[in-house]
Amino acid sequence: MTAPWTAEEEPQTHPITRNDDVVRARQLARVLSQRCKLSLVDQTKFITAASELARNTLVYGGGGVLRAGLVRKNGRLGVAAVFEDSGPGIPDIELAMTDGWTSGGGLGLGLSGARRLVDEFALDTEAGRGTTVTVIKWAR
Repeated sequence: MTAPWTAEEEPQTHPITRNDDVVRARQLARVLSQRCKLSLVDQTKFITAASELARNTLVYGGGGVLRAGLVRKNGRLGVAAVFEDSGPGIPDIELAMTDGWTSGGGLGLGLSGARRLVDEFALDTEAGRGTTVTVIKWAR
């Protein structure tokens, strides 16, 4: 995805290779959401989406990396997170984005739920190539 926004600052990069990293991703999402001055409801939405995507990166992608930071587009400030892995990719995107579908023992709310919680959502994946998910929540 070519970013339609510019970084407000250098994004922070964190590995996602174990459960503790999912917690750190959630903490980073919280700090950035607060710095962006998102409402409490929007902070909660972004943090929840980031947590789900970090977990997916670890569980289904075999680990990866998170890049997150403040972004700007058309004078608006937002918070963005990019989750990348080199895992097996998603062979059927339409199915994976269906509410309630899960490839594991989860609730099936990861990708479709994250998409509903943010303002911008982009999924780049291919079977055998890995997955990149980019999410943005804009301050109101």
